[in-house]
Amino acid sequence: MIRRLFVGQTLADEALRTFTTGENFHVQHYLGCHQTENGRFFRVWAPHAQQVQLIGDMTDWREHPVPMSRNEKGVWEVTLPDTQASLGVYYKYLVTRASGQVIEKMDPYAIRFGERPDTAAQIYDVSPKEWQDGDWLTARRKRKIFSAPLNIYEVHAGSWQRHEDVRLYTFSDLTATLIPYVKSLGYTHIEFIPLMTHPLGMSWGYQLTGYFALEHTYGTPEEFQDFVEAAHLAGLGVIVDWVPGHFSQNDDALAYFDGTPTYEYQDGNRARNVGWQALNFDVSKPQVQSFLISSLKFWIDFYHIDGVRIDAVSNMLYLDYDQGPWTPNPDGSNTNHDGVEFFKKLTSVIKLAHPDVIMAAEEASSQIKITGMLEMGGLGFDFKWNMGWMNDVLRFYQMDPLYRGQHFSLLTFSFMYMMDENFILPFSHDEVVHGKKSLMHKMWGDRYQQFSGLRNLLAYQICHPGKNLLFMGQEFGQFLEWKYDWQLEWAVSDEMNDQIQAFTTALAHFYQTSPQLFELDHDYAGFEVIDADNTAQSVLSFIRKDASGNQLICVFNMAPIERSNFTIGVPFAGTYTEVLNSEMAEFGGSWLAHNADTATQKGQWKDYQNTLSFTLPALGAVIWTLSKADGAAKIKAKKSTKSTKNVTKSSRKTTSHAIASEDVKQLTQVEWESLAEYFPMGSRSKYEKRDLVNAALYIQQTGTVWAKLPENYPPYGSVYAFYKRSLKNGSWQHVLDVL
Repeated sequence: MIRRLFVGQTLADEALRTFTTGENFHVQHYLGCHQTENGRFFRVWAPHAQQVQLIGDMTDWREHPVPMSRNEKGVWEVTLPDTQASLGVYYKYLVTRASGQVIEKMDPYAIRFGERPDTAAQIYDVSPKEWQDGDWLTARRKRKIFSAPLNIYEVHAGSWQRHEDVRLYTFSDLTATLIPYVKSLGYTHIEFIPLMTHPLGMSWGYQLTGYFALEHTYGTPEEFQDFVEAAHLAGLGVIVDWVPGHFSQNDDALAYFDGTPTYEYQDGNRARNVGWQALNFDVSKPQVQSFLISSLKFWIDFYHIDGVRIDAVSNMLYLDYDQGPWTPNPDGSNTNHDGVEFFKKLTSVIKLAHPDVIMAAEEASSQIKITGMLEMGGLGFDFKWNMGWMNDVLRFYQMDPLYRGQHFSLLTFSFMYMMDENFILPFSHDEVVHGKKSLMHKMWGDRYQQFSGLRNLLAYQICHPGKNLLFMGQEFGQFLEWKYDWQLEWAVSDEMNDQIQAFTTALAHFYQTSPQLFELDHDYAGFEVIDADNTAQSVLSFIRKDASGNQLICVFNMAPIERSNFTIGVPFAGTYTEVLNSEMAEFGGSWLAHNADTATQKGQWKDYQNTLSFTLPALGAVIWTLSKADGAAKIKAKKSTKSTKNVTKSSRKTTSHAIASEDVKQLTQVEWESLAEYFPMGSRSKYEKRDLVNAALYIQQTGTVWAKLPENYPPYGSVYAFYKRSLKNGSWQHVLDVL
């Protein structure tokens, strides 16, 4: 026993030493609340406090506080027997600040807090999980992320969907609903707006108080572990936003913990974040470095997350980024050298331990190189959000087409710098809130034209070099801007919403199977402009290439005018096939059939010796591929394809849907009789349950989950809600057993 205690004390001394030198990257094992053979110890860093006491359920809160002792490094500690510090007990620290003020403080290292507005930490143990995602992690280590598809679906866990009684979904609910939904859409990753403990939902999670704790309203740590595991088993990665720059200024959290600047800067100008009403971390302090790096490593190690998006990096790199007064460097410059060095250290530590974990930065400047190895002048990040591209492109698509030709540089300026960093192209939550409107509502024109514009925009994003991110709800063209305190507009979506969702799904699946769109994302060899100067017609065309030289011809009509016999130059002679057309009827457009396979013609067109002519749909995006490198031979058109050159726009209009259902299994009467008891009719049901089961079967058998159903099936919203409940309560398994 003496030997064991000695070893334990030696480890504790080393943990304390490395905490104070900024080298402890698992400091949550030293600070906070932990079980030992002698009971539970509590430790907290408050170097300038006059006194710290432990209070909680076991002390009747302030009635019988337990004094804590201070060591030479400013860490206060006490050990309580298990009879007092049992699982589930809530506690805080009663801190007598340097000024003499007495205040209750949260435990910065707790893994679990009470439900808002409660800010007490909970004594909580998590049993080691027997993870089943080994194959995923092995494949992740081998994946070359820069030349692989990366298409991210961004989610706010509290408002994607809610229960009928308005309760928030926990991660147990999201495991059953969100994962199959995102998988069916064709995305590769789910990215969550911060999941750490925050005191106010209105902050969306960007004003944190608990850097090691999952927000209580989202469920338990075990539920999130299970969610990540289920995502991995479904072939989806999980990315989480993290906020190392600033923290909540609430007095019961990190703010001026011991009455002096503890986690924040000594200089008031650097400590105060005026724009966000927060406080900035002093990342020059070794203890703060240990705290922050340990936090991120904990989320990666404990939850197996596949990536992190670091918020507000610019705020940490520039002293004058905020709205308030700022203190320049002695030479008058504005670079925050503390922030630069912190990011170099952070990326080095994380990449050494987890080279396959994605590190992305939300950063809006161009002064400091963000991505790339430290040895090559970067800060070590894998990706950077391309904020300039996002702003320019959204400004262009909101513009009346009459004026777009005069502002074509908004689309093409990115061609000049798109390889300077490894970019992600984000249409994120920030762009669909605070009066900015949803993506669909930003588009010009009437509702039909707005959906055409949105399809064009999403196709342009997928085709432009860079990885991709889309915020939830935009995949089905939600009209209202995002509301953090309510779910998406599932209940009011109509046929046009279903059709744009079918397009988003088709686009995402097309992206994943087209190396031309991701293999050379960060190399100019993968991109070639055909025509960026057609401002008179507002048409942009370029080529995307993969490492083998295969090409996709991408053409975007930014005007509401159909262009017959439209001609562009192409590098190779042969027959070309249209592989994507955003104006197909199944997507909400007016085209019943694709352009026919088309042979090139000999002729000089700019620097090209071959031309390709076709009909370009109004506000449409089309993608072509060389299907036969022989101009004299023509490929037989697909059965459903015919030439559209001489077909008028009005004759292309349709209200029917292209999905055929005759080969999809329908329940027999005998099968339904054996299943009916598992699907009792509710008072609010609008459809026969047998019809709903058949519709859900169609979804499962065709693999077009959440795409628009044939007209003989109930509307999307009813099927979605039914299928979700059936999966959750287990009744759907009976269908599979019977069949």
